[in-house]
Amino acid sequence: MPIKKLLYSFFSILLCSLLFIGCSNTPHQNDADNAYSVTDEQGKIVHFTQKPQRIITLSMSTDEIVLGLVKTDKLIAINYLLDDPTSSNIVPLAKKIPTKIKQPSAEEIFAMKPDLVIIPDWNNIEIADSLRDMGIKVLVVPGAKDISQVKQTVQLIADALGEHDKGQKLISLMDDKLAEIKTKVDTIPPNNHKKIVLISLMTTYGGIGSSFDDACKYAGVINGLDTIGIHNGQALTKESLVQINPDILLMPAYNDHNTFDVDSYNRNYLNDPSLQTITAIKNNALITPREGYLYNVSQDIVFGVQEIARCTYGNAFDFPDNMHLSVSGEKNQ
Repeated sequence: MPIKKLLYSFFSILLCSLLFIGCSNTPHQNDADNAYSVTDEQGKIVHFTQKPQRIITLSMSTDEIVLGLVKTDKLIAINYLLDDPTSSNIVPLAKKIPTKIKQPSAEEIFAMKPDLVIIPDWNNIEIADSLRDMGIKVLVVPGAKDISQVKQTVQLIADALGEHDKGQKLISLMDDKLAEIKTKVDTIPPNNHKKIVLISLMTTYGGIGSSFDDACKYAGVINGLDTIGIHNGQALTKESLVQINPDILLMPAYNDHNTFDVDSYNRNYLNDPSLQTITAIKNNALITPREGYLYNVSQDIVFGVQEIARCTYGNAFDFPDNMHLSVSGEKNQ
């Protein structure tokens, strides 16, 4: 499979992405018949007469947000990579949902008879109008560029599911985890903060304005791309990497259910003679993070923060696999 196609598959899961909707979007509810409405990222008002029972979302992160709010029986399909332990932190939950999807057509979605489809505005957004024309309720959410925007997306989705209070509780869990991480980060003197670079298969991800860049700030590390003014959407060249000279390189792990040889990719990259002066390579400070946390823009982005800190500073930030913030009442095991 061409690398470009693999990258699109990878990041149609990952930078999953989500949002900027204001707190004023608390659903308007009619107590007489339990009807309510929300306004999505496109300014479309979505009306509900009851809570959705058959939900589909078109990204990994929006799947994870839904599964942090309601049980698996409400999600009738899930992203095909969420049962892959290399790319996912919710494998046990994903295995409970038999139907896996990648980039379904409007017709394929219609055949599954959803009563709500949640679409991030970066992923096949043109499908939204087709689904609306078919009579399907669609909620468009924006691509989150920082943790604050992730929280807003969590609340928007919670409101669309008729679970406003659960959205508040889930955001509170995020805040609690971030406070716990900050307590540990604050013990690291600023002059001991290490400079890292994320080597991503998507070579234009990770710069200023990305969710990864924001997570680095919470993790107490220096994002090397930030130091030379590389913005998200701009390529990290090998020349730029030499200029940054990071202490640590975070290497890709994605293998698309073992169909992509990421180890070969990494070897070819790291054996390049032009990179041998880099401190991280000279010191063999090459770390493979758990990408199910690292590229996450659901409520579990807080574990992405902790994973960055763990990769950089070690045991003080250790935590188990399959961590997932949820108020659904269903365990990720």
